[in-house]
Amino acid sequence: MSYELCKKVCLLEPYEPISGDYKIRLDANESYYNLPDVIKDEIKNIIDNVAFNRYPNPNADRLVQPFADYYGISPFNVTAFNGSDEVLYLIASAMLTKNSKVIVTEPDFSMYAFYSYLSENEIITYRKNDDLNIDVDELISLAKSENTDMIIFSNPCNPTGQGISAEKVRKLINAVNCLVVLDEAYMDFWSESLIKEAAEYDNLIVLKTASKAVGSAAIRLGFAVANNKLTTALKAVKAPYNVNTLSQEIGRCIYSHKDILNSRRQEIIKNTALLYKNIRDIVNNYKLPFKVYETCANFVFLESDRSKEIYEFLLENSVAVRYFRNADALRITTGNEQENKEFLVLFEKFIIENILKRNR
Repeated sequence: MSYELCKKVCLLEPYEPISGDYKIRLDANESYYNLPDVIKDEIKNIIDNVAFNRYPNPNADRLVQPFADYYGISPFNVTAFNGSDEVLYLIASAMLTKNSKVIVTEPDFSMYAFYSYLSENEIITYRKNDDLNIDVDELISLAKSENTDMIIFSNPCNPTGQGISAEKVRKLINAVNCLVVLDEAYMDFWSESLIKEAAEYDNLIVLKTASKAVGSAAIRLGFAVANNKLTTALKAVKAPYNVNTLSQEIGRCIYSHKDILNSRRQEIIKNTALLYKNIRDIVNNYKLPFKVYETCANFVFLESDRSKEIYEFLLENSVAVRYFRNADALRITTGNEQENKEFLVLFEKFIIENILKRNR
């Protein structure tokens, strides 16, 4: 007899991000800032003093404290994880039972549905409106009619950049009798966070990451913020030593530099706003039937029937952005000022050479 792989995974394919050595990377929503020398020097000292023969602190206490200080919350309501992916999978698998009903929104971060699928949850998809926004009343009605066990969505949304006000999210949380997982990975670029209120609700988990505004994607840090009961449950189901010592200590160092983080965050917000304006101006100037969405995040979402061509043209010129086949859309992460300028030159060049000339 031969072994047969479990049906739910036998047809899955590994995640394959854009590979290759591109001059400009605007595809992964990373920060364009590397760590400054003052932090790098501290990290070198940290590495010299790490006890590599010892297991990490199981609760990442030295990391959680500066993270909590940065956001003005209690460290007792914070759990650290090996990236947001770990906590997403744990919530789907350990906080729910098999065949639990999970509402995901569309479009949104694809891994919500993926981890729910692996955990054998029943996935219910809420389709956003034509402006890619959530109608909270519709979502509440759907949750009640389906007797839902969990709702999960990002705010601001990845990949659209759209956001729901804190007031509307509060309405949702208070109206449903299920767990609400609010992924605020991009909320550092907006002002409608519920992180300071998370401990007040019995059905809310707020997720944060160090991979975006904090500019530390390499060390894989994610956080869950919730009331004491949910926090205790999350700590009970996670692996005992889930965050390695290097990531804990480097993260502790980074979150301790509030002024640097805040200054860079504001610069990213400014560059994103300018990138959005310039893309919109080019589209409007050439009277193109593209749709450019205002953004609350660090990227711009653009719908166009020429998206794939633009994507391939940019790659040929060593600029990587994210292409969404199902939506026929592009997500362009903001780069630094020079990177954005180079992208815009190529974007306009494609329009002139491949749209205007062909239409003449």
